[in-house]
Amino acid sequence: MSKTVSDFLVSRLQDWGVKRIYGYPGDGINGVIGALNRAKGEMDFIQVRHEETAAFAACGHAKFTGEVGICIATSGPGAIHLLNGLYDAKMDHQPVLAIVGQQARMALGGRYQQEVDLTTLFKDVAGSFVQMCTDPRQIRQLVDRAMRIALTERTVTCIILPIDVQELPYEEPPHIHGSVHTSVGYYQPKIIPDEAQLKRAADILNAGEKVAILIGAGAIGAADEVTEIAELLGAGVAKALLGKMVLPDDLPFVTGAIGLLGTEPSWNMMTECDTLLMIGSGFPYSEFLPREGKAKGVQIDIDGKMLGLRYPMDVHLQGDAKITLRALMPLIERKDDRDWRNKIEKWNDHWWKVLDARAQNEAHPINPQMVFWHLDKLLPNDAIITADSGSTAAWYARDIKARTGMMGTLSGSLATMCPGIGYSLAAKFAYPNRPAIALMGDGSMQMQGINGLITVAKYWKEWTNPQFIVIVINNRDLNMVTWEQRVMEGDPKFEDSQDMPDFHLAAYAQLLGFEGIRISNPDEIEPALQKGMAATKPVLLEFMTDPNVAPLPPHITFKEAKDFMLSMVKGDKNAWDIIKQTMKEVKDSYFPG
Repeated sequence: MSKTVSDFLVSRLQDWGVKRIYGYPGDGINGVIGALNRAKGEMDFIQVRHEETAAFAACGHAKFTGEVGICIATSGPGAIHLLNGLYDAKMDHQPVLAIVGQQARMALGGRYQQEVDLTTLFKDVAGSFVQMCTDPRQIRQLVDRAMRIALTERTVTCIILPIDVQELPYEEPPHIHGSVHTSVGYYQPKIIPDEAQLKRAADILNAGEKVAILIGAGAIGAADEVTEIAELLGAGVAKALLGKMVLPDDLPFVTGAIGLLGTEPSWNMMTECDTLLMIGSGFPYSEFLPREGKAKGVQIDIDGKMLGLRYPMDVHLQGDAKITLRALMPLIERKDDRDWRNKIEKWNDHWWKVLDARAQNEAHPINPQMVFWHLDKLLPNDAIITADSGSTAAWYARDIKARTGMMGTLSGSLATMCPGIGYSLAAKFAYPNRPAIALMGDGSMQMQGINGLITVAKYWKEWTNPQFIVIVINNRDLNMVTWEQRVMEGDPKFEDSQDMPDFHLAAYAQLLGFEGIRISNPDEIEPALQKGMAATKPVLLEFMTDPNVAPLPPHITFKEAKDFMLSMVKGDKNAWDIIKQTMKEVKDSYFPG
């Protein structure tokens, strides 16, 4: 049999180092599915339950490996289902390639079944490169350009394949006018700012007396350099959510997360600093950064488009975080005055006591913070942790201490529900020896998570280490949005939109052959987590938690306090319990323990 366009596509992806594709079949992509079948043993096809999960898994693969994640879907509805996961990848600057089917060329424009204008549909999410293959001699350059652009720009690309083209014999591009001849391979260049800009940045940092550092995902791989420059400057380091695992939280100058889900030390540091060094972060919330004009600013980012976007910086350094910091450090003068550093460390000491005290507060039936407090102590150092959006992300951000060797991520800029299981799937396929732990809410589990568990059931026996642990915070409430209704809008909880059906997730896990445990007694938290960590098959631990425990922001504004009290006055059904729980949290901020 002669090599088809689909066969060439698969082999060319292999040449680029691709080992697996996440997707779901359909007749609009059958040619490529056939080619994957012929390449079985050389390229893995991971069949998920929904195309959205395929895109999340591709994004997770990119986040955990730095490689291009690949997802595939059929024409029409299959392609449409990819979009949310692809936007997650685009907004978190991850290289992902989507391969989607299309109706036969002769049918296009005829309102044929499942005909969707995919080029237009994908033009935003894959705007750097979305192309339809209309000629067999075109596929080589489409694959090469899609892969190279995804890596170069750390973005989403898309190849659209009409079903008839998929089955045509492959042809090399001829040596004639109008043909394009491409090659495989890409090497990430080392980008470093020029010496004059580095000197300007050093002058500002040396002049600062209270330096605050904010790091994001762009600082991954530069932990030693960030630590060293923080030591030279006597600075504290706050972490955007995607930069959580860059530095361990046991370093006394690391203030942890920043923003609505952040810590009080990060808030204090940004409020009082006179100099801000931002490294590889697109953190969007200006109200948690220094007031404009109060601090001098230096920013390092590999993407020039992100420079000067979040704070009016004085010096903009486009470059790789690691080598830019290496070039900057010889110009930095060590600060002998450690009063600022000592102040940051005292804030941190107090904050960890606050979190310990909040975790011990009684709640009904379980305080969610207590679950994370116990989990933190039991996590292995090689754990790969994923967190879904919602109140779960708040407890992940604050209560889980990053340690050297850990990996972790969530949906940063899009903050979408449901990537947790898809991310963890990608983690297990990329690192089958390491434990994967997905931190989920009952809302995300009911939306997509339960389908993702079926995929886990299909594949878990292939993993050398079967540890796949799903921890569900089940509070029968879309809790983060409920709190946003109260604190941002001054409205009581709207039960019709917020209450969740009591679906027994642990029993569902048991139906799939997993260990499934539902926990409603605080005394059972630690034994259940220990059992989960020791299990020799996937585990779902369903903790029945109190929805009235507030994920308090690090700083409560007058408007937030006013709107909260207004929502209580308007008749929130659980007003008294909410007020009692919230007052416990506030008290612990001042008198922990």
